[in-house]
Amino acid sequence: MPMPSTVQGRALAVLNRVAQADWPDRLKLRQPLEKLVYAGSRAGFRLAAERGGKQQSATPRLSDPATLFDLSLTDEQQMLVDMLGGFAREVLRPAAEGADARGSVPAELLNQAHELGLSHYGVGEEQGGLAGGRTTLTNALIAEALGQGDLSLAAALLVPLSAANCLRRWGSAEQRARWLPAFVEAEPAPLTAIAVNEPVALFDPLKPATRARRKGKHYLLSGEKCLVLRGLEASRLIVAAQAEDGPALFLVDAAAKGVSRHAEPAMGLRAGGTARIRFKAARVPVEQRLASEDFDYQSFLDYAALAWCGLAVGTGQAALDYVTGYCNERVAFGEPISHRQGVAFMVADIAVELDAMRLMVWRACARAEAGLPFHREAYLARLLCAEKAMKIGSDAVQLLGGHGFTQEHPVERWYRDLRGVAIMAGGLHL
Repeated sequence: MPMPSTVQGRALAVLNRVAQADWPDRLKLRQPLEKLVYAGSRAGFRLAAERGGKQQSATPRLSDPATLFDLSLTDEQQMLVDMLGGFAREVLRPAAEGADARGSVPAELLNQAHELGLSHYGVGEEQGGLAGGRTTLTNALIAEALGQGDLSLAAALLVPLSAANCLRRWGSAEQRARWLPAFVEAEPAPLTAIAVNEPVALFDPLKPATRARRKGKHYLLSGEKCLVLRGLEASRLIVAAQAEDGPALFLVDAAAKGVSRHAEPAMGLRAGGTARIRFKAARVPVEQRLASEDFDYQSFLDYAALAWCGLAVGTGQAALDYVTGYCNERVAFGEPISHRQGVAFMVADIAVELDAMRLMVWRACARAEAGLPFHREAYLARLLCAEKAMKIGSDAVQLLGGHGFTQEHPVERWYRDLRGVAIMAGGLHL
C-alpha cells in the first residue's frame, strides 16, 4: 500500500513505524515513543489546518512583547527532546566508544536512526515532510538532544537531515521536487554529504579555493575538501565552490570521473568517518547547481555554524551531568570533592557557560525562523560556543583528574570532539 501523501499521513506513517520497532522495548523507550506518536498526529493535523486556513502574510510576524522572554518549548518539541534524549543516553552513549575506535557508525545504529525519521524535519510539507517555516529551532533541539549521547555519532546521524535542509532551503522549486521526496521514503535516501572545509592555511569559508568553471552545459570543479563527515560512504556531495558570480553549491555524484576520496582520521569526530576529497575537473551538470532565487551563501554558513553549536550545547550538557555525579561520589580526605570550592566553582562555571551558549543559539534560531536577519546572532553564538566548548571539555577532564585522561570515562572523547566545533565549517546544516 503506498505511503500517504498528505502531511498528517506522512507524520503518522513514520511515527507508527518507530512505534512498531522492537528496540524501544529493549531500551525502555516505549512510553516516550507512544507520546511522540500522539504528538506527531496532532502536529500533522495542525499543519494541514494551517495550510488550509487563511494565507499568512509574507511580512515576518513580530514577537509578542508579552512573551518575548518565554523560552518554553511546545508540547511536540518537548516530547521530541525527551525521546531523543533517551535514545542518546541509552543507545548512542554505549555505542560511542566502539564507534570511535572503528571510525564508523554501526549499521544497526544507522537503521535505528532512520526509523526515527529525523530527515522528515528537513523536507517541506509540499514533498510530504514535516519542515515548515519555523523548524530551525526544532532542528537545533534535535542536535542538542543527540549531542548528549555522543557528539561524533550525533554529527554522523545528522548528515541526512542536514542535506535535506540544504536542498530544501537553497534548491529551486524544480530541484526540491526532484530530490527531496527520497528523504521521506521508507528506505533511506542516497547519502548526501556536505563538503565545505578546505586544507589551506587560514581557510576562509566565504572564499573557497575550490573553483567551478562553466563550460557549456557543465561546470568543471577543481579543488580539495577536507574533514567531510561520512565522505567515504556518501553517494552524493553538496560542494561549496567559487563560481564566476560568487560562492555556490553544487550537487556532485561522488563516483563521477575526476572525484577521488580517501579517509582522513582526525583527533576527534572519529565516528563521523571524516574524509579528504579531491576534484580534478569533475563535470557537474548545470542543473545540479543549487538555484534558489534567494540563495544566500552567508546564511548557508550561519545555519551550519548553528548546527555545530547545537551539538556543542548537547555534549556540554552531558559533560556537566557526568562531572556533577562524579564529583559528588568521588571521596578524598573523608568528603566528596564537590565540597571543595575549587571543584564546586569549576562545575558552576560550566553550568553558567552552558546556559549562555544555549540561549545564544536559541536566539539566533528564533530570529532565523521569524525571517529576521540573524548573521550577527549566529556569529556571536559560534564565537562563544567555539571557545567555551573547548573549555568545558578541558575542565571536565581536569575535574576527573587522572581518570579524565583514560578511556574508562567518556570525557576524554568529548574533549577531543568538542575541539572540532571551532574548526568545522559546513558539514551540517539546520
